[in-house]
Amino acid sequence: MVQHDSEGKPLGEEDGSEASLTRRRKIEHIEICLDEDVQCRAPSMFADIEFVHNALPEIDKDNIDLTTNLLGLKASAPIIIAAMTGGHPQTLEINRRLAQAAEGLKIPIGVGSQRAAIEDSTLANTFKVVREEAPSVPVIANIGATHVKAAQEAIEMIDADIIAIHLNPLQEAVQPEGDCNSIGVLGHIRAIVDSVDIPVMVKETGAGISGEVARSLEEAGVDAVDVGGVGGTSWAAVEYFRAVRDGDEVKIQLGNDFWDWGIPTALSVIMVADATELDVIATGGIRTGLDVAKALSLGAVAAGVAHPLLRPAARGTVAEVIDEVEKIIEGLRVAMYLTGCETLEDLTTKPMRITGDLLNHLQALGIDYSKYTRK
Repeated sequence: MVQHDSEGKPLGEEDGSEASLTRRRKIEHIEICLDEDVQCRAPSMFADIEFVHNALPEIDKDNIDLTTNLLGLKASAPIIIAAMTGGHPQTLEINRRLAQAAEGLKIPIGVGSQRAAIEDSTLANTFKVVREEAPSVPVIANIGATHVKAAQEAIEMIDADIIAIHLNPLQEAVQPEGDCNSIGVLGHIRAIVDSVDIPVMVKETGAGISGEVARSLEEAGVDAVDVGGVGGTSWAAVEYFRAVRDGDEVKIQLGNDFWDWGIPTALSVIMVADATELDVIATGGIRTGLDVAKALSLGAVAAGVAHPLLRPAARGTVAEVIDEVEKIIEGLRVAMYLTGCETLEDLTTKPMRITGDLLNHLQALGIDYSKYTRK
């Protein structure tokens, strides 16, 4: 994908500036996600949720309605092409394919952190391409909490309908250039909420969000939380492989030790839904339509998918990206048919069981899970 020097570092990526370092990091993240096994070794816990089969669904599968409302915006299915990339010249085509797939399927799409384009405006096209290729679907901007003054710029860059503020303290703690000063982050989030006129979402990047954190975010005025839980891509693992490339023994150890740190996605969805009235998006290890159905049954309004779409977007075709999403959509439709659900709202009323580690965690946390184990 990228040419490298004799030390394995991308050619032409460094001139010593902060922008060049950000750009280099962007492409390294994509390469590692494509070429290494960076998936969490711990489960998302969706396997601990079981629907009760309905042998008499009494509905026509072809009439099942998957349309949904995401923060006031219509989508054809409760699936989001989650934030992946942007900010390096060679990510433009990846985002183009993802956006074309989103437009073809009429589903929302998020972009990766726009910091690189804010630091270097020549990279803005790697993000702008998303709105250009997806003019009629919800598009989600993406900034860090400290970039208060850049929020409006990020929105205007891609004519965004929603802005996501990403939280990634785990990744910052294990990456060589990480910023671990989190003082004032909640205040920055409040400032962003006050400064923009579109819905604000806060998203984790793989370690989950607890009920306590979600309550703080709700009080700060955010509209939604994307839990970004354990079960999918581990950013500690990604940074582990970066550290291996650089021979950084301390970061290698940290990446390995914290590979599976965080809250599993299914547990995080319940914790946030139990503690707040926020809209919840389930991202982190969503691999099938059945996973989506389970997330919705717990109270999520949508589910985000990233890693399964990266390879076809980077090394395949738009048709291949669409094919991967359509598999998930069809799986959701089948799960709804087998539980007798004509609408997405019906999923929150159908019988289900919670077992295994998920049940144990809920009991240990004192969370009333009876409302999820419907009979």
